[in-house]
Amino acid sequence: MLIPLKVRKKNGRPKILPPADYLPSEDQTQDPHVLHAIGRAWGWRRRMDTGEFSTIQELAEAVGLAERHVSRQLRLAYLAPAVLKRLTCGREPLEVSLYDLCFLAGEAWMDQVGQAVGDASARTT
Repeated sequence: MLIPLKVRKKNGRPKILPPADYLPSEDQTQDPHVLHAIGRAWGWRRRMDTGEFSTIQELAEAVGLAERHVSRQLRLAYLAPAVLKRLTCGREPLEVSLYDLCFLAGEAWMDQVGQAVGDASARTT
């Protein structure tokens, strides 16, 4: 699955930009903290996959955060593709907090969509 996002540097920090044809809705926008946490989790996952860090403890020390926090947020990199698509490109408000979303990643992919956006019919998409 490909999500058409661009990563640009702003003030020396990476920033995730939406697709060019994305038109934000005035009343329903995603929490930027959720999008930032997902992007950071994918970056951490990539660094772990390349062997830069062999343990979560090493990664946590390198980024200057508690190991428990890094471990919990790293789970966001394992969300179902359908959930990621709805979070990054959709306009549905979240039914769960960022904290709960971290634990949702442990659920089966078919169950994640309905729990994240509160739409039981979305489980089949």
